[in-house]
Amino acid sequence: MLLSENFVTVESLDRKAVEEQQIEFVERKGLGHPDYIIDAACEASSIQLSKYYLKEFGYILHHNLDKGLLVGGRAVNRFGYGRVEEPITIIVAGRASTRVKSPTGDIVIPVDNIVKDAIKNMIRSNFRFLDPDQHIVIETRIRESAPDLKAVVESKTKTPLANDTSFGVAFYPFTPLEKIVYETERRLNSPDFKHRVKESGEDVKVMGLRRGKTIIITVADGIVSTLTKDRDHYHAVKEAIKDEVAKLVNKIAPDYESVVYVNTADKYGVQVDNEIFYLTCTGTSAEHGDDGNTGRGNRANGLITPNRQMSLEAAAGKNPISHVGKIYNILARLIAERIYHETGQVREVYVRILSQIGRQIDQPLSASVQVLATNKFTSNLGNEIQRIVEDEVSKVTRITELVLSGEVTVF
Repeated sequence: MLLSENFVTVESLDRKAVEEQQIEFVERKGLGHPDYIIDAACEASSIQLSKYYLKEFGYILHHNLDKGLLVGGRAVNRFGYGRVEEPITIIVAGRASTRVKSPTGDIVIPVDNIVKDAIKNMIRSNFRFLDPDQHIVIETRIRESAPDLKAVVESKTKTPLANDTSFGVAFYPFTPLEKIVYETERRLNSPDFKHRVKESGEDVKVMGLRRGKTIIITVADGIVSTLTKDRDHYHAVKEAIKDEVAKLVNKIAPDYESVVYVNTADKYGVQVDNEIFYLTCTGTSAEHGDDGNTGRGNRANGLITPNRQMSLEAAAGKNPISHVGKIYNILARLIAERIYHETGQVREVYVRILSQIGRQIDQPLSASVQVLATNKFTSNLGNEIQRIVEDEVSKVTRITELVLSGEVTVF
């Protein structure tokens, strides 16, 4: 083990690489999954509020909008027809600076309107059949920030102070299964695929299992009822989804055996009395079948990976300037990627960064790096890793702009 004089600890990891383990599970909840939708709603709210603060006051005021709930609606679907009978409810709760003192009196910030507009715009930008005015009711439960937290976040220090004691975790690189699961959802929700198979809904969930050299992919896709005329049409859509995923799996992992399943809860056929199909009119199960919570879905790298170290932090909706529950998860990812690419000597790298409330965010309490070296772990490798960590930490404030510009995501 190499222990630096400051906050960085680098050590060799004594374990099998995930790719060599017999069993691997990976999950991704896609664009239209209720957990993804509520993450996206909270994150869009934080980003738009941050931009408003910057425009009006020149800096980002305290806010955390990371407590969200999506309550599913009620819908009726059959082939060629579908309607929402009771709307989806999206509730965003949290804390925000709602007033700013000025020489002429208090300036009231329209937090609720900003949040509601942000959510509606997010829905319009991502969904073809989900109408934010007809299908969704948006509620806010946003209260004034606590004075002590406002003092921390809105301090005049050159570098922001951490407004929580928390940690961020990341790893790199992805295994073939992790790549497959992530890319499968992205492919099925791409404009190209939706143009070719328009019946595919946005609610795409992908579960990957690797057992030795065999990969099993299970896809759930909320097929759009109004575009699907009958059982044969539905089956053809499933086959198109299956073929698309199979091609992707074979491209990423050509040396593995693979099987792809789509909508495995379906029951239909000539001898089935009560047929079951996964149909939606909006493209998401939020219209009837499921609810969502912020932080319950994908981790900050877009995956759920029980074979890996993970943080359970709900990063979506946290402020992008001082909340280390968001910032350090992104920072850890940037560090892990640099270590892997720049050293060329590690097979797996894990990064954990711990804050302490009130400390500058460029002064973590601890940064732990664990590596599975390609060959032998050496002091030179440890020193190079330490240099990368210190360099990225010194530039941590750039993460704010990466978040606001959409260059990085946290789910």
